Amino acid sequence: MAGNDPLLSIRDVSVRFGGIVALDGVSFDVARGQICGLIGPNGAGKTTLFNCISRLYAPDAGAIVLGGRPLFASAAHEIAALGIGRTFQNLALFRSLTVRQNVLVGAHARRRAGFVSNGLRLPFVRKEERELADEVGSLLDLMGLLAVADASVEELPFGTRKRVELARALAGRPCLLLLDEPAGGLNHEEVDELGTLILALRQRLALTVLLVEHHMGLVMRVSDKVVALDFGRRIAEGAPAQVQAHPDVVRAYLGAVA
Repeated sequence: MAGNDPLLSIRDVSVRFGGIVALDGVSFDVARGQICGLIGPNGAGKTTLFNCISRLYAPDAGAIVLGGRPLFASAAHEIAALGIGRTFQNLALFRSLTVRQNVLVGAHARRRAGFVSNGLRLPFVRKEERELADEVGSLLDLMGLLAVADASVEELPFGTRKRVELARALAGRPCLLLLDEPAGGLNHEEVDELGTLILALRQRLALTVLLVEHHMGLVMRVSDKVVALDFGRRIAEGAPAQVQAHPDVVRAYLGAVA
């Protein structure tokens, strides 16, 4: 469960695109082992914040610290190696590859072998490949994907492809998992299964999770705390039920109330 010390600290992060303010001085912490839901209407700045944490965007101001290490001191291509895994709103799988091959791609950041070593097929390269293959097999089993491991992902139903993307994010052994609308496009039964899976993965893999999601039932069920954004600003933070009932959150979703 969640510890007291923050794994992720977001401090006064601001992002502007021309005259549009996407994030306006956002600050909050995510404790180790915590599942933090990040909610808000469309355009609130949730995905922009994810893109800052993933180093796809550089903020105009502020800092993001992971495990005491400033993220912006590292290059964008080093983010996975630092322990950040991510899924996307729109599936970003290699559709012509198999499930197993897609998940192996997620383990790439952990490979120690370089171009020359791979080209020469040195013994430690073969050993590393066997170890990664075994790990991926265990992960596919954990995710209920062994039966389709060698199927092309384009042949699979949408809900299964969502699990493949999650497995690929986990293959890098992240300490922080960013889930961007994981329930999007899923039916009610699949959303229930997803909630159970997120809680089980947090426990089994000692994960910290930052969850962007519009499906309030899922957010309320799995989150230890919730942060609400609107027009790029944090408008509420606290326990799920407390944030859901916050007047500013109700106003952001429903408009002005009498």
